[in-house]
Amino acid sequence: MRAAVCGSPIAHSLSPALHRAAYAALGLDGWQYDLLEVDEDRLPAVVAALDATWAGLSLTMPLKQAIVPLVDEVSDFARAVGSVNTVVVTPRSDRRRTPGRGGVRLRAENTDVIGLVTALAEAGADRVRRGVVLGGGATARSALVALLQAGCPRPVAVVRSPDRAAELRGVAARLGGEVEIRDWSELPVALTADVVVSTVPIGGSEAMTDAVLGAFRPTWWPVLLDVVYAPWPTPLAQRWGGPVVNGFEMLLHQAVAQVELMTGRRGPVAAMRAAGLAALEERARA
Repeated sequence: MRAAVCGSPIAHSLSPALHRAAYAALGLDGWQYDLLEVDEDRLPAVVAALDATWAGLSLTMPLKQAIVPLVDEVSDFARAVGSVNTVVVTPRSDRRRTPGRGGVRLRAENTDVIGLVTALAEAGADRVRRGVVLGGGATARSALVALLQAGCPRPVAVVRSPDRAAELRGVAARLGGEVEIRDWSELPVALTADVVVSTVPIGGSEAMTDAVLGAFRPTWWPVLLDVVYAPWPTPLAQRWGGPVVNGFEMLLHQAVAQVELMTGRRGPVAAMRAAGLAALEERARA
């Protein structure tokens, strides 16, 4: 059986280390997990080539929405979140064949939310009164849902684009919640939260860090989860004065959920964490 992580750029991904460790711990001999450089243009061809030898795909940027029209089914939860990071491949029970695919059915899922919820819970933030999301992309949608699931009555999202604001409002409404939208100029609102989730890519985080912190230093710091895991620490994590959760923890727990969806077996968290941390340490030494 095969599985792979797809995205662009993708060379930095730790997913192969996590999934391969899971297969080894579960005794799944013959299973392989690859890393595929795939952009939006190439994605349809990759999907069309899936057959019964495949268990699934992990998806990262820029594919979390591009995948939706290419699958047979999107789970109700993933549709509500508006972001997909997992495709599960199963044999078609009705024996009908989709042109270009070898008699399989593709189901899209979202495991980013459970990854975020679990990572926050392990940091002691299983209940959130006031949460702030920095950014408005696909991962920000999952972060918004994670805060709603943690009991936050009205999360705040700080976004650059009004278009992103509309998308986030739609996500909250589909799940029976609300979101408060703030403009990028209001980044210091993050320091009024219990939990802050930054979904900002590493390239934009230096300027964002200056805007969030400025010269102000609170007497009490929120928990920060920065979804970036390499390079680490990010500028925001490095200058944060309170508890910080590395994005690796989110990556780990969403991968555990993917393994369970693709194999039908319980994800071996300890083995996957050890493999991921070892891979990060090896990169740091390189």
